[in-house]
Amino acid sequence: MYAAADIRRPRPQTGGLGSAAGHSKKVTRPTRIALIGNALPRLCGLAAFTSHVYDALVTCFPECSIDHYAMVDPGGHYCFPESVTRSIEQTDVQSYRYAAQAIRASDADLIWVQHEFGIFGGPAGCYLLQILEQTDIPLAVSLHTVLETPDSDQREVIERIADRAALLIVMAERARSILIGSYGVCPAKIAVIPHGIPDRAYVEPALAQRCFGLEERPTILTFGLLSPGKGIETMIEALPAILKRCPSALYAVIGATHPHLLASENEAYRERLQALATALGVAGHVHWVNRFLCEADLLERIAAADVYVTPYGNPAQITSGALAYAFGLGKPIVSTPYIHACELLADGGGQLVSFGDVAGTAEAVANLLTDNPLRAKTAEIAYAHGRSMTWHNMVRHAMDHFALITAAAAPVPVSTARQAGFSNGATRQVALEFAASY
Repeated sequence: MYAAADIRRPRPQTGGLGSAAGHSKKVTRPTRIALIGNALPRLCGLAAFTSHVYDALVTCFPECSIDHYAMVDPGGHYCFPESVTRSIEQTDVQSYRYAAQAIRASDADLIWVQHEFGIFGGPAGCYLLQILEQTDIPLAVSLHTVLETPDSDQREVIERIADRAALLIVMAERARSILIGSYGVCPAKIAVIPHGIPDRAYVEPALAQRCFGLEERPTILTFGLLSPGKGIETMIEALPAILKRCPSALYAVIGATHPHLLASENEAYRERLQALATALGVAGHVHWVNRFLCEADLLERIAAADVYVTPYGNPAQITSGALAYAFGLGKPIVSTPYIHACELLADGGGQLVSFGDVAGTAEAVANLLTDNPLRAKTAEIAYAHGRSMTWHNMVRHAMDHFALITAAAAPVPVSTARQAGFSNGATRQVALEFAASY
């Protein structure tokens, strides 16, 4: 078992252009931003993130126009809100070129990309470069995943993004270190700004539990799109030991099965988890909600939790929106020691346990459920720190940095075929098509 307090947590926002907050140079905020990412009602964390960023920007900076460009995955059909300016078809190269033309015609003075692997088309998402290298305004990119050991295509795409960008935003100090050490990015180009969360008053779990008929049921929660790698098996296997110390405990697993998993095997994975709970004799202590909750309903579910568990299996996970939400709303956390959890819990907002550690998970969860003063103190620490992470604070930090890069902006030459050196034939063909489009 790890002691979270032994691991240093980052300040709310660091780095980037010599620290925007204290910069003496006169700055001017951008007046029009092209925001590229996913958008609700697409069911994924990046869609929720980008939509919240849009809403926070509009609220905090009404003088700035925001053009939201939303990605559409293969087979996806979404009724986007009017706030979405244009959609981009993930696998259609020409759709990216049209988006670049629209951005050039819009008089935008900044592009802000929400980058995640698997969102953009082409090998390693290289189609995104069709937009970035056919525009010459300042570019900021939020990197939701930073790979320490990328393959050759992933490395080249990130390096070209980094070369083109004036600012890279990451959500963990470790991500900043990887960009500097593994990709050679200039430290002054990187800002650490934590994942945003809703600004919501703390609610005592016992009060929220009444809404769901859970009185006298100490509640453990995990939420998010269900898929392997989330470690739900570990938590289910820990339940028999937890129930010995807290017999009325309930484990709530909230969220629809990931759409890609549904397409490949329907609900087979969920059914395997349910069979595991039955085999262990704890099926009556696991509550499944198999749907994607709207934000209001999700926040009510989080409020009703006594302990939040993220038993994820990927040590390199840089960002978890679910973790940020639960922590920021004052939930005591039990988590495996992936990067985001290590940094976020460093000041005592939760407990880290080893990957796949059933006994350690059971002990940590049961300790919190049965020790009211410990649980209350842990919740207080988490909620207090979360106030710096609200969506409004997050976009204000970002806009401080944007003001510096737009003020210092010089024309960025539009790329040509000289940058077409990808590592495999398929990617080289994309680059040749790109060059031929000029």
